[in-house]
Amino acid sequence: MFLTISTTGTPERPATDLGFLLHKHPEKAQTYPTSHGIAHVFYPEASAEHCTAALLLEVDPVALVRRGKGKGRGGAPDAALAQYVNDRPYAASSLLAVAMSTVFKSALSGTCKAMPERAAAPMPLRIEVPALPARGGAELVRKLFGPLGWSRVDAVAVPLDEQFPEWGDSRYVRLVLEGELRLADALRQLYVLLPVLDDAKHYWVAPDEVDKLLRAGEGWLADHPEQKLITSRYLSRRWGLTRQAMQRLELVRLAESDDLDVESIDNAVDETADTEERPVPLAEQRRAAILAALTAAGASRVLDLGCGQGQLVQALLKDVRFTEIVGVDVSMRALTIASRRLKLDRMGERQAARVKLRQGSLTYTDKQLKGYDAAVLSEVVEHLDLPRLPALEYAVFGVARPRTVLVTTPNVEYNVRWETLPAGHVRHGDHRFEWTRAEFRAWAGEVALRHGYGVEFVPVGPDDPEVGPPTQLAVFTMTAADGPGRTDGTERSDAAEKPDAAEKPDAAEKPRATATANADETETPDKSEKEAKAA
Repeated sequence: MFLTISTTGTPERPATDLGFLLHKHPEKAQTYPTSHGIAHVFYPEASAEHCTAALLLEVDPVALVRRGKGKGRGGAPDAALAQYVNDRPYAASSLLAVAMSTVFKSALSGTCKAMPERAAAPMPLRIEVPALPARGGAELVRKLFGPLGWSRVDAVAVPLDEQFPEWGDSRYVRLVLEGELRLADALRQLYVLLPVLDDAKHYWVAPDEVDKLLRAGEGWLADHPEQKLITSRYLSRRWGLTRQAMQRLELVRLAESDDLDVESIDNAVDETADTEERPVPLAEQRRAAILAALTAAGASRVLDLGCGQGQLVQALLKDVRFTEIVGVDVSMRALTIASRRLKLDRMGERQAARVKLRQGSLTYTDKQLKGYDAAVLSEVVEHLDLPRLPALEYAVFGVARPRTVLVTTPNVEYNVRWETLPAGHVRHGDHRFEWTRAEFRAWAGEVALRHGYGVEFVPVGPDDPEVGPPTQLAVFTMTAADGPGRTDGTERSDAAEKPDAAEKPDAAEKPRATATANADETETPDKSEKEAKAA
């Protein structure tokens, strides 16, 4: 991976001043370790008339793979490229941009104590990048660099094979930029646009990337005609971050047009006064209600049945009162995502001892689930066909028999309040049914009576006086160690009363997603929850 920066000079302003601005002596070859290899800085030529600084980044493919392992991402942007054999060591990408920010940190900030006036003034520059991946081709390269003050933007497509021109061009271009710019501005443009053209990053894009983008884009990004594309690609199409960056860039543009400071126009909100807050997503309200009920029950060992992607397990782990947490789901894909969410591979030994993820169908009895203080079925029951509910009931209330069972499910009466939900539609495509409040209470009451539990009902979300809350929560509490309805799976002998599906359900009847994943962490009509799920 290679980049050169050249300039010309005069006897009064020799070209070797480039060494002062880059804080790298022309007579030395220097090396800098990076997280994925070694960066070399050297000068192929250094005279008063012409000076060239080169940045060579040697990427270690093994380090790249190891650092990406377990994080859902690797060094290469293409799934077809192998882990160890790809274009990352040769094509200018976010790896080179990060190396630039490390090696040329002072130059990027525009500071030079030895020559402050030289750092603040434009100078003749020529920048060459021999292999630049460009998703969008040479035309996009010209669209991105053309409005930035360069007198020459030369982007030539690299053929796939010069011996076989009929194969066409690759997605790489050879880039040459020439013009008079401040060195800091040129480096900042490259820092942003290299990963934008590659349309990939080798690291996770966190919220602080918005600040990095705005710092590097100061003075040019707010008015760039391709601002939206640049912002979206730089932030890896994370729409929440992109929207935040676009709003801040609009403030910058307005401030510049009126010759004002951003702070002077972004003063509509008095932070010392009460202001309107965003509504809390229903999924968060649901988890808060579950945590409150578990705390009130004094539970410390908890089952999350149908744990899905691990949102509730993650919330439980943050509270030290829950000493053992077991997440169960039928979907291995959901459990894999949950494992990544919880960062089990990097979790400390003591914390890891508190949590376990297991694959299992909730319509099968499992003796290993016995003896827990509480079990949670959050947005699970509505994903089963109604004939399968007795099997779930027997497995949880009859065999596992935790002291407390929490069940949440949508209230279908509230659906009329969702403006974006068509009449007669359920909230999630996999819902087999949605109950009214009366139907849910009737089912819960019968289950409690059969198995020796008492049951109370708690509204979750805004409790509409006409249609009730969006989510209904039933809190089952064991009332007796034994009773007319107790079925623990060991003393019961009347096989006729046991649901056939509890022990050996017919695979052909098994629902498509048996209790997948606290499945409805988002309801379709709730936009904020939908975005949370996508993130």
